Amino acid sequence: MRLSSSAAVLAFAAALASAAAAQAQTAPQFDAGRISEDIRVLSDDSFEGRGIATPAEQKVIDYLSRQYAAAGFAPGGENGGWTQAVGLNRFAVSNVSGRLKLGDWSQSLTQGQEVTMTTRLPGAAVDLKDKPLVFVGYGINAPERQWNDFKTDVRGKVIVVLVNDADFEDPSLNTFGGSAMTYYGRWTYKYEEAARQGAAGVLIVHETKPASYGWTTVANSWGVPQFDIVRQNPSAERVPMEGWIQRDLAVDLFRRAGLDFEQEKIKARSPDFQPVELKGATLDASFDVKTDRIVTHNVVAKLEGATHPDETILYTGHWDHIGMGEPDANGDRIFNGAIDNASGTAGLLELARAFAAGPRPERTIVMISFTGEESGLLGSEFYAANPLYPLAKTVGGFNLDSTAVFGRMSKLGVTGYGHSELDEPVIAAAAAQGRGFVGDAGAAAGIYFRSDHFPLAKKGVPMAYLSSTGEFVDAPIEPRQARAADYRANRYHQAADEWEADWDYSGMLQDLDVLFKVGRDLADSRDWPQWKPGSEFGLERAKSADQRR
Repeated sequence: MRLSSSAAVLAFAAALASAAAAQAQTAPQFDAGRISEDIRVLSDDSFEGRGIATPAEQKVIDYLSRQYAAAGFAPGGENGGWTQAVGLNRFAVSNVSGRLKLGDWSQSLTQGQEVTMTTRLPGAAVDLKDKPLVFVGYGINAPERQWNDFKTDVRGKVIVVLVNDADFEDPSLNTFGGSAMTYYGRWTYKYEEAARQGAAGVLIVHETKPASYGWTTVANSWGVPQFDIVRQNPSAERVPMEGWIQRDLAVDLFRRAGLDFEQEKIKARSPDFQPVELKGATLDASFDVKTDRIVTHNVVAKLEGATHPDETILYTGHWDHIGMGEPDANGDRIFNGAIDNASGTAGLLELARAFAAGPRPERTIVMISFTGEESGLLGSEFYAANPLYPLAKTVGGFNLDSTAVFGRMSKLGVTGYGHSELDEPVIAAAAAQGRGFVGDAGAAAGIYFRSDHFPLAKKGVPMAYLSSTGEFVDAPIEPRQARAADYRANRYHQAADEWEADWDYSGMLQDLDVLFKVGRDLADSRDWPQWKPGSEFGLERAKSADQRR
């Protein structure tokens, strides 16, 4: 959704351009060699995939705090330290077994192959027996859109749902924003709504295009311990079994229940859709659960503002990755997470070096390396609920996740374009580099809801999430395209996401330049970027308007 910008925003963008000469005197000297070394270290096998609440976590904290200190930043965490403690529940499942049954047919279910099954509900075990299966379309209850897929009682049953939302297959419906995924399309929402409806479990049908990732990513992500923030009433917010099911098996199950999967998908695109019981079909699912409470940490560094130290600009990115899991075809079980997100973490360090090397900004710059992103944005959710710097006085922020390591690209992707007044200055900064912009980069895949800026946005803080996109601009083009495609298909959330010595950081350096210049200008101004008319995040921000001058 593209919304009109205010005069104040246009003035801010114009000021950005007119200040180019002055900025040139303090232009940041980003160093690709330092960035590469930071990524290499953080994704080394010795860090064991940067799993949270593992021995590797302390190695990450030690490395980041040393680098932030060397850059010239001070500890920005609790009690004068470098960290913020984040309390989580950890759930490790074992002895997973399952079976689908319908008449005289049955299908055993193997974890990571036909299904993934886990839980984020505290307890010693999950044991579902003969649970009826009900197809509830996209599993959405959105009264403001006159949409309710739960026109039947699903309490105690296992619901089967589609990934994404109803507009994915046919954006012209425009019921959920067209091709841009809404939060209703995210797997996190589907599990949350199932709990509100009293379901015993959820099976999301995996399809690569609407999910935006393959089955291997699902198997890897849900084959390791899961985490959740500590909740007062977890049974009201979590179902006993959270799962995914392979598409081919789902199609066969529907056929055996007398249903055509593709026809049911078409029906599910309408607000008049009626849930369908898979007649005679039941699920058995059982697994042991080891539940314990752990403490993990956000890493926080600050450069205190010279004039308005109580006003904060955030730079964020997650340090964690999946950790260690089942060996891949090469016997590798360490999910190094070099691009996702050692690269973004390295970007934060390089931005810190740039800010500390220049004149002291008027407002405070805070770098937060979040924990628990891979487990559901948990570190950022915790910070948004327990901010170390008041959100009312947080001017705005910028998020880095999986940065550009294959070369320069023609455009800047502005994820969530049209929501906040940060759009115009970042677009102007990219234009100064000769780049255009794409306002809906990743919208169909719901990228706006999949990184650490989102919990802060929900709390009303204007956040920009930027990345290189478009076409590669430097020859040879084809090898760059091939490497990017290989990463998406074969490395994302897999053990093969490892550091490579010959990466081309020129695109990442351009993005860092945009992030630095816009953030610095904002830090040295009295501007308070707003949410644009029509953005759902504006109402929350308005509650604290009297605290900003």
